[in-house]
Amino acid sequence: MPEVKSAQQPATQRPWLVLAIMCIGFFMSLLDGSIVNVAIPTLIHSIDASYDQVLWVIDGYLLVFSVLLISTGRLGDVFGYRRLYVIGIITFTLASALCGLANSPAGLLIARALQGLGGALLFPQVISSILTIFPPRLRGRAFGLFGAIVGFAPIVGPVVGGFLLAHLSWRWIFFINVPIGIITAVLALTFVPPMRSGRRHRLDLAGVALATAGLSGVAFGLIEGERYDWGTITGPISITSVIIAGVTLLAVFVVWQHRQRDEPLMPPALFGARNFAVGNWIGFVFQLGMIGIMFVLVLYLQMARGYSALETGLVVLPNAVLTAVGSVYAGRLSDKFGGKYVLMAGMMLLAVGLLVLIAMAGPTSSASSLLPGLAIIGIASGATFAPLQQATMDGVDPRLAGAASGVSSTIRQIGGVLGTAVLGALLSARLSSTLRSQAEQHAAELPENLRARFIGDSAAAAQHYSPPAPPSGLNPATAGLYERITADTFATGFVDAMQTTLVACAMALVAAALFCFLFSPHKKPMTEPAEKRQADTAAQD
Repeated sequence: MPEVKSAQQPATQRPWLVLAIMCIGFFMSLLDGSIVNVAIPTLIHSIDASYDQVLWVIDGYLLVFSVLLISTGRLGDVFGYRRLYVIGIITFTLASALCGLANSPAGLLIARALQGLGGALLFPQVISSILTIFPPRLRGRAFGLFGAIVGFAPIVGPVVGGFLLAHLSWRWIFFINVPIGIITAVLALTFVPPMRSGRRHRLDLAGVALATAGLSGVAFGLIEGERYDWGTITGPISITSVIIAGVTLLAVFVVWQHRQRDEPLMPPALFGARNFAVGNWIGFVFQLGMIGIMFVLVLYLQMARGYSALETGLVVLPNAVLTAVGSVYAGRLSDKFGGKYVLMAGMMLLAVGLLVLIAMAGPTSSASSLLPGLAIIGIASGATFAPLQQATMDGVDPRLAGAASGVSSTIRQIGGVLGTAVLGALLSARLSSTLRSQAEQHAAELPENLRARFIGDSAAAAQHYSPPAPPSGLNPATAGLYERITADTFATGFVDAMQTTLVACAMALVAAALFCFLFSPHKKPMTEPAEKRQADTAAQD
């Protein structure tokens, strides 16, 4: 099978089949970022893990995945996109089997980190392949499928996880990946052509070391900051010092890239393309605001309204379906009108959907009352992922596809990590204030000897996003009264805090929408004969 070297040259007679195969692994990597969340209580009891250890099982995957995307994107340029994708699938599948076989928190954490490595290896290759096998006139539709998975997989994860926990064991959350991974690897080797950019590359090992170390410091600090109360980790090492060290290493990395004349890991020429620079900034701000929507909504449904993980997943499932459908149509509109205007409309509509959700969500709201806001958010989300990817990659040299996809994925991932940290801190701070205020109002409903304890416990509940348990030793009637009042207090306080947080998300999305004016004007894709002439010219080079 011939090796494909140009984005303008048809890579295969069946590009949609190739993309579908590659999206299977892409879907698996995104699904496993959220599917474990529903198994936290089960893991604590099944493998005798502490709450912090289980959180590390979740965060370890995210940390490894986040910090390696720049390097693995460039590796695709060096060794070929199909090769890196297959290696990623095999690594991810092997790691999934090890996760399912783990009998200790340490074993599960190591296997999850290996899963993160597999996900990071395969993830950028999907974007690079789109640039390689699809001509510009079809990329919007291709990125539409990409966007559908981006929006659908993280939401369907809790649904699948909840179903598997209800009918099988927690181990099947991971074992289910094994047959899918094996089949995907075989399909990729059979139907996906070898793909590589149009010239040979060398790997900037110093750049890899600096980027990995710097991103590790920043990502670790942002992910773990709240757990350490943004203070000391151990001895003289603090969250602040780790983040500062990471930022410093990233600054050194940028300087090093400008001095590398031959093969920088992150070619400065990428940011010479106006749309790539603008798109990455928009992607960072967009992800910062977007990540908080489901983060806050899931907490609201589970902690304030008492829904199970499976019920929560089912409530937001229509949102995911609308996102997937919207992404497909948004991709077609982007091909016709350009991603800039579709993206701007999508982000403004997202902000409107958030305002509707804020108006409808209350301490006793039913799931049906949330549907109008969730429907708007779902449709609007579908109008953002594909156009953002298309507009960002517009004008990128296909020979730098791996580097471009790795950089853009990393920037958005860090935006999401920062968004989780910032919005989580905002929600926690606001929740602490509102819970204390609500507790002081409701304390009179309790016996006098419980009032001070009730106020203190309610304020402390902000740290765990859950209402406090009643003190031990109470008679059933008093314990029931205490539980009812704490649940009402928490629900009311959480709704107040949630509204503040979602307004902040809406403001970030509006800001990202306004930045869309910085994109270059849309140019209609070249006709096929022109594409062929350009491909012939590139081949002669």
